[in-house]
Amino acid sequence: MALKPLMRYRLQSYKHDKSLHRIWDQVTILFEDDEKIVVANRKTKVIEGNGRIWYTREPSVSFFFKDCWYNVIAIIKPLGISYYCNLSSPVLYDEEAIKYIDYDLDIMVLPDFSYTILDQNEYLKHQRLMQYPEDLCDILKHELDNLIKRIEARKPPFEHELVQEYYQNFLKTGVKKNVERPKN
Repeated sequence: MALKPLMRYRLQSYKHDKSLHRIWDQVTILFEDDEKIVVANRKTKVIEGNGRIWYTREPSVSFFFKDCWYNVIAIIKPLGISYYCNLSSPVLYDEEAIKYIDYDLDIMVLPDFSYTILDQNEYLKHQRLMQYPEDLCDILKHELDNLIKRIEARKPPFEHELVQEYYQNFLKTGVKKNVERPKN
C-alpha cells in the first residue's frame, strides 16, 4: 500500500518483545520510494508506552529506510541541524501506522558531524531480557558500522542542505497541525 504524499499518518515504534514503545500521533509524508519514507513534523504529540504524553519541541525531518536497520531523525535547531539515529528494524506500513522495532542503540550526531553512540547499556540489558537472537545482534552490529560510515562520509541523509530542502517543502505545503489522517 502506497503512502499518500502530504497526508498525515501515525508512527509507532515497538520493542523486540512486541510491546509498544512510542507513538507519534501525526507525521506528514514528504516522500516515499522503494528505499525510504521521509516524513516531517513539528509540535507533534508523542505518547510513550507507559502513557506519558509530551510534544516535540523542534521540527524534524525523519528518514525511515525499508532495507536498512536504522532510521535517522534530522532535528532542526536554531544553532544547526543535529541527527538522532535509532538502530531499528526496517520500516513497514500497514493500515494502522508506519511501524518499526527500536533496538535501543542510538547515535547522536551534532551539527559539525561529530557523534556519540548512546544507550549501549540499554541495548545489552534488552538483548539479555528479550533474548535477541545471535543473527539479529550480528545484523545490528553490521548496520551500526554502516551507519557510522554513512555519517563520516556525510552521505544522505547526513546533508544539511537536503534536510533544509525537505523542511522548506514541508513548510510550503501549509499542512496544519492535527489534521485528519486518511481513512483506509
